[in-house]
Amino acid sequence: MAGCCGALLLALCLALSPCSFAALSENTAQAVFGNRQGAFVLLDCASGEGFRFGPVVAAEKLPPCSTFKIWNTLIGLETGLLSSASQPFYHWDGQTRFLPEWNRDLSLKEAFQVSCVPAYQALARQIGPERMQAWLDKLGYGDRDLSAGIDCFWLPAPGRKTLLISPEEQAQEVRKLVAGQLPVSEKSRAVLREMMTARKTDRGVLYGKTGTGGDGAGQNNLGWFVGYVESAKSTYAFACVLKGTPWMGKDARAVAETLLQEQGLL
Repeated sequence: MAGCCGALLLALCLALSPCSFAALSENTAQAVFGNRQGAFVLLDCASGEGFRFGPVVAAEKLPPCSTFKIWNTLIGLETGLLSSASQPFYHWDGQTRFLPEWNRDLSLKEAFQVSCVPAYQALARQIGPERMQAWLDKLGYGDRDLSAGIDCFWLPAPGRKTLLISPEEQAQEVRKLVAGQLPVSEKSRAVLREMMTARKTDRGVLYGKTGTGGDGAGQNNLGWFVGYVESAKSTYAFACVLKGTPWMGKDARAVAETLLQEQGLL
């Protein structure tokens, strides 16, 4: 009798649990995505339970673009090259680049938030190919391919074979990070958490990083938003991607935020 009551209680708890993703459905996600091609993966960091929209794209290996700054930062912290979000990080070389935000000195957090490519290329060169490869292997990140070059292996370009990772793998990697299942220190995770803070509401806190890829001719054709959300004492990892012109990271973020709001997490 006790076993039966326990099973009924477990079933009731699962039915009432917010990680059941009851507010999300294929139709809900389709309405948010519209005619855009893409995928959304949402995982409960404790149970591993998930909601997935667009399973074909969710399994497709794609360049991570600037979402790799999450892991570039983490590796920099673990190798001792970085220590805090507020530290001076990027000394502008005087070269005018297309984003005004890159044309000045930046702290680590500022460089992360404005997605300063030259700053993170310099960090990757400091880490070096051997340490970068060792850490990608240790983290199990994507296909771990650095063959394009130490300062561009995450950035898509015509004729370039970048490191590739699927939305499913991106979400799983963040889930393992949040759950303490990766071989990194709590201090590094705390610094990264501060840097990734993107939005706070009465319902939850959003952490994430966008990424944008182009076709080499000035057209955006790949948008990422990867991260996690803390809500009601639970944490959920996610990855959202949009494929095709003219989508970019800010569009993927808008989709992800709408779906997280639908689930009541933001």
